[in-house]
Amino acid sequence: MARNKFDADEEIEQKVNPRIVLRLMHWIKPFSKWMVLSCVLMLLSSVISLTSPYLIRMAIDKAIPNENIKMLVIISIALTLSVVIVRFLLAAKLKIMTRVSQKIIVNIRNDVFTKLQSLPFSYFDNRPHGKILIRVVNYVNSLSDLLSNGIIQLISDLFTLVVIVGFMVAIDPKLTLVSLAVVPILFIVLIAMKKKQHEAWKQESYKRSNLTAYLSESLNGMKITQSFAREEVNQGIFNGLCKTCKKVWIHAVNINNIIWPIVDNLSTLGVALVYLIGISWLGKTITIGTLVAFAGYIWRFWFPIQNLGNFYNSMVTTGAYVERILELLDEPEDITDRPGAKELPPIRGHVTFDHVNFSYEPGTRVLKDVNFVITPGMRLAIVGPTGAGKTTIVNLLSRFYNPDDGKILIDGIDIQELQIKSIRKQVGVMMQDSFLFSGSIMENIRYGRLDATDEECINAAKTVQAHDFITAFPDGYNTVLSANGGGLSQGQKQLISFARVLLSDPRILILDEATSSVDTHTEKALQKGLNELLKGRTSFIIAHRLSTIRNADKIFYVDHGEIVEEGNHKELMAKNGYYAEMVNR
Repeated sequence: MARNKFDADEEIEQKVNPRIVLRLMHWIKPFSKWMVLSCVLMLLSSVISLTSPYLIRMAIDKAIPNENIKMLVIISIALTLSVVIVRFLLAAKLKIMTRVSQKIIVNIRNDVFTKLQSLPFSYFDNRPHGKILIRVVNYVNSLSDLLSNGIIQLISDLFTLVVIVGFMVAIDPKLTLVSLAVVPILFIVLIAMKKKQHEAWKQESYKRSNLTAYLSESLNGMKITQSFAREEVNQGIFNGLCKTCKKVWIHAVNINNIIWPIVDNLSTLGVALVYLIGISWLGKTITIGTLVAFAGYIWRFWFPIQNLGNFYNSMVTTGAYVERILELLDEPEDITDRPGAKELPPIRGHVTFDHVNFSYEPGTRVLKDVNFVITPGMRLAIVGPTGAGKTTIVNLLSRFYNPDDGKILIDGIDIQELQIKSIRKQVGVMMQDSFLFSGSIMENIRYGRLDATDEECINAAKTVQAHDFITAFPDGYNTVLSANGGGLSQGQKQLISFARVLLSDPRILILDEATSSVDTHTEKALQKGLNELLKGRTSFIIAHRLSTIRNADKIFYVDHGEIVEEGNHKELMAKNGYYAEMVNR
């Protein structure tokens, strides 16, 4: 599908609107006390710093003409203290907000990661993992500063503007109107640039996501790339994506940078108007001290205006990233517990598929009216051509997907009425693709049952014939593995994964090509352990090796989503049908 491609831009339906800000407050609320304290510190520093022009006015209009040295000393001390106090308050605010910012990042990432773990397989089937990864890392980083310093700075700047205008009006209302005459021009520019800025940064988000997706895909497939000597071709694709990222980023920054000279020129124009008109009023309605103080306030007036411009740019820039994060958090969870779902009690392993149909995509049936009953302790082998629906059957049993219609029952209970976790605790799955996590071999085996002792982990490894090769390592079970078991053979990874499943002691065991990467010698030894393990357990075995399936109690031959033949090995061979043809091949 198109959305699977790394270079396909994902469409975002959600638009930037005030509701996004309200949703962001969800992460700020737990730290509201610290945010309020930081806001108070910022407001105090703003008020104290705004006394400087007024004190200078007093010095020029009163202290200096009257040669009042005492007043000048007091004013000087007050100015010095104001600078020191403001620096102290800002340092305290910075320390608080740095901690708050990092805690907000942790909470957002936790929410995103929790959401990812609850999404169905279909979500990950339809998206490159790099595009998911960039949401958790890059976009959250971009959002954190906006949620912490940005909002506090916004409140402080708005308050500062009100206070400054109050001082200016108190000094001279006419000059205030003159200095504010250029402000409407700024708002017209901001409104005109808003849509272009948002679109530019949204495109930058698209292209950076594409680049990350391709990089992730390339790292995962590096062995294939080198095997087929595709380095130069892949380098060309990567360079093309990098150039596209550079192009859209420069375009977005250029649009942002239009705001800076406009604000700077408007602030200079405002000050120039104050001096031009103020000088003509000197000796009439205003004094030199008043003009100097007013010039000081007008410069300070444009500082928060510039900060508000920064916040606006940040809001527009981050808005594209916020959409991606919220889009992920709003993703529907198709595989969830129904209201009132109950926990699955200890089971015997009776499994029923009752007229089950399933489609990965609407209109394309993968399973068609599948019916069967498996009694406790029975070994069922499922065979058939690739893509026939074998793995889909066991995926439905584990509720990785929900059937389109029909029922799946465990011990007579519809699994739709059960808590998903309680099902998976009693259904052990050995996937076709073995995956090992970074950490020691012991930690990987214990992954399925964290309370297991070292002895239990070692016994599980012995059962699947993994003990010998593990103890051959210098560090034995404490050998630390790299990502996905780098340095181990595929067969060794499968055996460790198998021990992990066996340790969880499931009542229903699913083996999806569990011995596909094990050599013949190891497989013979493994079968001995399996025969003991499978006693009393219901097992679903998907395999192509005759040695793995011939001893099964029942064999299903699945083709085009239907069970076309069933029976044991001898019965199916006697039918001389699909199964017999497969065996003979």
